[in-house]
Amino acid sequence: MTARRYPVPIAVEHGKTYYWCACGQSNTPPFCDGSHQGTSVRPVAYTAPRDKIVFFCGCKKTGQPPVCDGRHKDL
Repeated sequence: MTARRYPVPIAVEHGKTYYWCACGQSNTPPFCDGSHQGTSVRPVAYTAPRDKIVFFCGCKKTGQPPVCDGRHKDL
């Protein structure tokens, strides 16, 4: 499933953990809202190494979850 065509830039905070939605069903993309319940899909934890902008994958095809690796360009 392709949730979004493009990555989602998010300003992350050093030391904070974010949970990226891997199922594509979340109502709060790119983050998990628990919509995966009852499936084998689990969110991916990302702990920010520093304050910065992270491009979280929106298409769910990345080879480096949860960050975008550009694979959306081939969809």
